[in-house]
Amino acid sequence: MTTENPDQAKNANHSHLPLIDALKTIASQLIVMHHLAFYGPMSDYALPLAPNFIPWLYDYARIAVQAFLVIGGFLAARALARDGILINKPVKELLWQRYLRLMPPYICALLLAMAISAIVSHLMFHESIPEPLTLTRFIAHVFLLQGVLGFDGLFAGAWYVAIDFQLYALLLFTLWVAHRISPDSQNLGCILAALLIVASFFWFNRNENLDDWAIYFFGAYGLGALVYWAIQRHTASIWLGLVGVLAIAALVIDFRSRIAVALTVAVVLGLGRYTGFIETWPRSRLVGWLGRISYSLFLVHFPVCLLINGLFERFAPHSPEIQLGGMFTAWIISIAAGAVFYRQVECRFQRWFKR
Repeated sequence: MTTENPDQAKNANHSHLPLIDALKTIASQLIVMHHLAFYGPMSDYALPLAPNFIPWLYDYARIAVQAFLVIGGFLAARALARDGILINKPVKELLWQRYLRLMPPYICALLLAMAISAIVSHLMFHESIPEPLTLTRFIAHVFLLQGVLGFDGLFAGAWYVAIDFQLYALLLFTLWVAHRISPDSQNLGCILAALLIVASFFWFNRNENLDDWAIYFFGAYGLGALVYWAIQRHTASIWLGLVGVLAIAALVIDFRSRIAVALTVAVVLGLGRYTGFIETWPRSRLVGWLGRISYSLFLVHFPVCLLINGLFERFAPHSPEIQLGGMFTAWIISIAAGAVFYRQVECRFQRWFKR
């Protein structure tokens, strides 16, 4: 779901990091299953067959998004400041490149979600169907301001693309400030990022009314960045210790499962990079493929699941067995749709972007 700066990707393509692909695979599949449990009537009908599993997906599987936040920070640090110093490119250019990198597949997914929502509205009446589109709402989505302006997303996951862009911009601004203060310091950017992590963990992340703003999520994102930078240094143990202390202290003061998941993912990435198995394990074509298509899957799975829900609500018996089969069908078709979207949309725009 996260993408690197394209200019850095030529030399450090994260598709060659199997551990990150594996984490993205696990997280993306959990998020798809969470949305299948959360949206649409099929999960309600199927509940008697999985009275523990479906509620678990409903309540907890969404926390897997923390893995993407940590990975996003890790890859952003890798792209923007491999040694802790901001790369020699204008900030506006880097931000514009990031926007262009995210937007073409995102816009295509918006259009797909709008079309399928219109179809599904004739198949069933359900609160999971997005409200009719207005021009203002569409423009807000195009500029990734829908959450900030109080609009509901046109598809589940639209909020994450906006937050990802905000987080990238916040980290970029932090590194720019550090560079302006001390151009040759490899530590100042890390220190400023650590201060933002503290602010996020101990204040902003404890106020759920701020979950449309980057600072709410920067604790997890910043952990990923600090882990990447920590392994670059001779004092890696000190920096990794700082990462652990910050997260554990936040958990002691106010335990949040999302912070525990972020810390776990950060530790896995840190150990993987320190030992080198981030580049060698696991060796699985399937896992690597699912990791590579995770952004496309994230973008298209909601309209696909919504359509399958509508079809099963309108034309299939409402028996638990049939509706559970519908959930499985929606999951498989979502993966297939993500693969097609990756090849036909995301990859084509990536090639266009590089040219």
